[in-house]
Amino acid sequence: MTDPETPLRVILFEDSILLREGLVRLFAEAGFETVRAYGDVEDVVTRTRTSGADVAVLDVRMPPSFRDEGIRAALAVRAALPGVGVLVLSQYVEGVYARELLGAGDGGVGYLLKDRVTSLDELSAAVRQVRGGGTVLDPRVVQQLVRTGPDPLATLTPRESEVLEAMAEGRSNASIAARMTIGVGAVEKNISAIFAKLGLEDSGTDHRRVLAVLAYLQHDPRP
Repeated sequence: MTDPETPLRVILFEDSILLREGLVRLFAEAGFETVRAYGDVEDVVTRTRTSGADVAVLDVRMPPSFRDEGIRAALAVRAALPGVGVLVLSQYVEGVYARELLGAGDGGVGYLLKDRVTSLDELSAAVRQVRGGGTVLDPRVVQQLVRTGPDPLATLTPRESEVLEAMAEGRSNASIAARMTIGVGAVEKNISAIFAKLGLEDSGTDHRRVLAVLAYLQHDPRP
């Protein structure tokens, strides 16, 4: 765990030099230390491990083909270094890979769209949240991942469904309460009902919140 007196350490993989340098400056302004910044994802696991980074921030489309190298690199870091938070920061939503990135069910991941990050506070909060084991998703990513068709979560009430959607966006209970103009206690009651209806018992180790979000994102439209 990072010492509270030690700046949070970020390793950055972004091919655009202007955006890469801009992010380094933004991270510094947020109080983070960018330990390395690369324009490609070659040897991503080794680079991340030796840098001592707390969080890896990666673009999706990276050299040499500019297709999915970045998201594949994020998956590699996730598999090899589970203690490192992974934040995908991209212009694109790669639904299949985003689903796989979330598939471990244990948090510490995020997927934000560059053109929708509107403030340094929002970006720094996302970095801190994935470092702390949380999950951060842009609402458009959520929309891409949610499939249409018969809903296996049909037992949820409209209010419970709205709470679960907000959870899938990475919102805290307090944020959900403010958004829905209800009390935090009411949010907690709805979340407890969601867990019960999805059969997510409190094992003391499972991250039920993440598992509930995955159930929401990964439901199969086929009967």
